Order: sequence, then structure tokens, then C-alpha cells
Amino acid sequence: MDLTYGAEYESFRQQVRTFVERAWLPHAKLVKAERKAAEATFRREAIEQGYLYRAIPRQYGGSEQAPDVMRGQIIREEFGRVRAPMEVPGVGVGMLVPTLLECGTQEQKERFIAKTLTGEYLWAQGYSEPNAGSDLASVRTKGVLQGDEWVINGQKVWSTFAQYARFMFAMVRTELNAAKHDGLSYILLDLKQPGVTIRPLKQVTGGEEFCEVFFDDAKAPANWIVGERGKGWQVSKTTLVHERNSFIGNASSSQALFDKLVDLARNTQLNGKPASEDPVIRERLLVLEGYVASHVYSSYRQFSMTAHGQSSGIVGSMNKLISTQIGHEVAKLARDLMGDNLLIAPPPEGTRGAGPEKWNNQFFGSLGIAIAGGASNIQRNIIAERGLGLPRDNGTEAGN
Repeated sequence: MDLTYGAEYESFRQQVRTFVERAWLPHAKLVKAERKAAEATFRREAIEQGYLYRAIPRQYGGSEQAPDVMRGQIIREEFGRVRAPMEVPGVGVGMLVPTLLECGTQEQKERFIAKTLTGEYLWAQGYSEPNAGSDLASVRTKGVLQGDEWVINGQKVWSTFAQYARFMFAMVRTELNAAKHDGLSYILLDLKQPGVTIRPLKQVTGGEEFCEVFFDDAKAPANWIVGERGKGWQVSKTTLVHERNSFIGNASSSQALFDKLVDLARNTQLNGKPASEDPVIRERLLVLEGYVASHVYSSYRQFSMTAHGQSSGIVGSMNKLISTQIGHEVAKLARDLMGDNLLIAPPPEGTRGAGPEKWNNQFFGSLGIAIAGGASNIQRNIIAERGLGLPRDNGTEAGN
């Protein structure tokens, strides 16, 4: 396996490295408001240089570069090396923007994309409901077209940071007599309006990352529907692909998490010695390292196939499931290493924590990530039935 990039791309790497060291390193230790302003300035310059938002046309605020997965990977590596800001975090950039580029109208693209890229518009996701989680097609939030507006009633839950968001992209049932997959529409909503109530949910970690959102005759312009009326199921699948592969299925995240676990084992005492020297702990670490390595090399394979214009097929569908499982196993071993430190309160929301207490959030979060973006069991069904052609179990239905 040849993992080198070649002379042309290594020359490009040096250009990127020179840029991030000049434009970001002098600001890397800034905090709060000063850091936020520096990040915005850095992102603008990175866009001008063609390093950020490469697939997005300039008319929508991107840098409009020719597709090149090799250059894209080099940019991620070099920005990550010095922890330089990449795209604005959140579901708006990672999920909605690609969906609008693929399915949105010209007016929607011009109205929403550029301000989402800069972080001026923050978005929440309105998919799950109390009785519609993994089975997304069971949503019951209703939208009725009255004149030139959608009138929306219902409830969403697990909407990340909805309390800070200006808008939401939501799955709404608009065809009340259609089959459940055929009656949904993908509608954009302004959350800062009468008829919208947002209630943060207190988590076991003490944070309030998720919210429940209630709609009581909330309004949305008729032309804020993305894709065709009643075809929201197809649009939603576009969004979920970006979530599962971009947010949750990243192999580099699995490697970074495992490296932190190894540091924890080296700095935790067990029977008077570093836990990393204990035979049982070492064996568990080695098993985990094998899973992480397989994920990393699978990502290399997918990267290589993409670079050669090939589809990774069912392998790409496994990314979210694999990274979820790795995160869960890492959290279990960290829990065992922490011992009595598990009794320490997790760090406050918005802080990283200075000691082992920061692993509490990883442990609790690993349970939730098995649900986020499609429950693991649903993912296994999809891979088995749609990817491998295996027969469907009696009484089961492949979900989102």
C-alpha cells in the first residue's frame, strides 16, 4: 500500500502549512471574544486562498475549487495539525448546506447558504419526535398550507442547541392521507417567532445540549419547502448521509480518542504501577487498537477509491456504526481506569476539564451517540438488508 501523496501534492501541503503557520499560529492562544474575531478573520482569508468551503460556489460564500479529494485531505491534515479553525461547526454547515446545494431552489441557496457559512445563521435539526426516533417516517408534526404559508403544529426533540439557533430544518407531515414515507416534506422554519417554544433538556452531565421544540400554529413561507412537497423522505436521506459520514464516522476522531485513552492508562496508577503496564489493561488496549487501525485503514481505502472516481459502496455505510462502537468501547475502558474518579462531577458545560472528570462526559456521551444519526441496530439492518441483500427479519423494517 502506497500512502504517499506524490511531489505535486506535497508541494501543495507546504503551501497550506505555510499559510496556517502564518495566519493562525499567532492567534492560537487567544480566548473568548478575541479568539472568535480571529477565527472569523482566519476563515475569510482561508476561503480567499481556496482552503475552506471548496465545494461551494463563490456566489454562495464558498471558494469554488475544482474537486480534488487529495487536496481536501491535505488541508484537513494541516489545519488539524495546528488546530486551526475549519468550517463553522454545527448542523447548518455540515448538513443543511450540502442538502440545499443538492435539493434547494436558487432563492433558498442565495438566502441561506452564505450566512450559514459565516455563522450568522445558526440552525437546529427537527427530525426526531417523542414517538419517532429511529423510525423517522413516523413523525406526526403536521403542516397545512394556508395561502402562502405553512401552518405547523407538533413537537420535536433532541434538537441540538436549538436554544441558540435562528432557524430549523424539519421533517413535517404535509400529506395526511399518504403512506408514512410519502407524506413528509422538508421545511425550513424561523425559530424566532410566536408559536415556537424551546425547552432545553437537562442532561446527566449537567449540560443542556439538547432541546425539545413545540410548534403551536408556527408559520413558514410556502417557498421554504426544500424539494418537492411530500418528497421530504428523499431529501432527509441526503442530510443524514452527510451527518453519518462527516460528523460521526470520521476515522481520525477514533484515532484521536484512542490516543487520549492511552495517555489516561499511562497516567493512572494500578497496583503501584501505570495501568498501561497491567497485562489485562494492555490486552484490552491492544484489542481496541486493532479496531481503530482497521477503521483508519478502511478510511484510507475509501479515500483512495474516491480519489480514483470509485464508490466505496457498503463500506462507506459502515463508518458511523464503527466509530460509534469504538467510542463506546473506549468509554468503557476509561470508566474502569477512572475508578473512584467516576464520582467527580463532570466539567461544566463549555469547559474541557483539567483531570479525569472529563472522561465522564465521554462515557455518558458514548451511550447517546449510539442513537444519534440513526440507532446502531437500525444501521445494522440497513447494512444487512440494503447493502448485503440479506432477508429482512420478521416484523422489522429498515429505518432511516
